[in-house]
Amino acid sequence: MELLGLQTDILWHDPVANLAAISALMEEARPSPGALVVLPEMCASGFSRDVAAATAGVAETEAGLAALAKQFGIALMAGLAVQAGACGANESVTFGPDGTELARYRKLQPFTGAGEEQHYPAGDKIVTFQWSGLTVAPFICYDLRFPEIFRAAVAKGAELFAIGANWPNRRQHHWTTLLKARAIENQAGVIGVNRAGTDPEFTYAGGSLILGPQAEVLADAGEGPGTIRAEITPELIREWRATFPALRDRRADYARL
Repeated sequence: MELLGLQTDILWHDPVANLAAISALMEEARPSPGALVVLPEMCASGFSRDVAAATAGVAETEAGLAALAKQFGIALMAGLAVQAGACGANESVTFGPDGTELARYRKLQPFTGAGEEQHYPAGDKIVTFQWSGLTVAPFICYDLRFPEIFRAAVAKGAELFAIGANWPNRRQHHWTTLLKARAIENQAGVIGVNRAGTDPEFTYAGGSLILGPQAEVLADAGEGPGTIRAEITPELIREWRATFPALRDRRADYARL
């Protein structure tokens, strides 16, 4: 399966311009039919706690992303802020090649350091879906710091983690280290897609990565806007899990969520 990550410089509260930029990157990258394409967290708005502004035009954004998935015959995973009752929800939404929704995941771990939980309450379930023979689990940004939820996804069959983020440059080495840790400890493929550029609060250094199940770097986006691309197969992950079956030795009596 081809994995493609779009490391965008998200324009603040401008869903129309952000969708246009995503479309342009897609046209340039020309993903293969059947690819899984991953976008950053809150890719249409930036990491804003202004729910009304962040969710403005989200129906049109979702329709545009679904159309792109259909146009290229791909699975397209995007981080979006959506309205959820009186609050918002920080979600990862995946559209299939027919333009329909494949999966919708709500961030389990809002970033309390920025008060995210006051505007976007936590989700309550692990989500997985099947794509190109792999079981994929989406996660979002701050989730990466909580290994127990990744282990719970493995218990549900996850073989590939897809993580969209707005991860600030002041903790960039944490981003890289934690992506590799999640790959190693779960013997899983990882695609982590961060944003580039700046917003009113933070600067972002990109650093999107595609990793194999031994944390081997298959693609690295560097700092600026652009794309990463790599091939990953079920055999790569399953052969390593069979050759070095560490997951078999998990102690269920110490696994507490």
